Amino acid sequence: MSSLPDVILKAVEQALENQGLNLDALACGDDSDPEVKVVCVAPNLASSMSELRQAARDQVVMVRVDEQVSQELDSWVETDVVKSRSEAAALFIREGLEVRRSELDQLKETLEGVSKAKEELRKKAQQIFGDDKI
Repeated sequence: MSSLPDVILKAVEQALENQGLNLDALACGDDSDPEVKVVCVAPNLASSMSELRQAARDQVVMVRVDEQVSQELDSWVETDVVKSRSEAAALFIREGLEVRRSELDQLKETLEGVSKAKEELRKKAQQIFGDDKI
């Protein structure tokens, strides 16, 4: 007899196949199909928590959140899994960035192009105005 998670997985796979999607053909983070985004999420936060605790957290980011998010962060603190709202927020920011890794990589690539264009512009301006003017 199949377990409930197996039954659910088979039903999801079948529903996706009925829509023309084959999970085996889709890779996590693969952006080849603009209509489909496959996101892989770890089954628990243990590895993310371990990475977070090993990394130096020396950068401060101020963020305002609504009351519901604040309460949810407090709930994580109450579990003693995280030590503070700050640690909980850092954990979930890290998780959110991983979920959006492919988009962030695309943005970084484009920003590198912008940086190169700015450098070319500076060089051209130096040629026009002379090195000592800029």
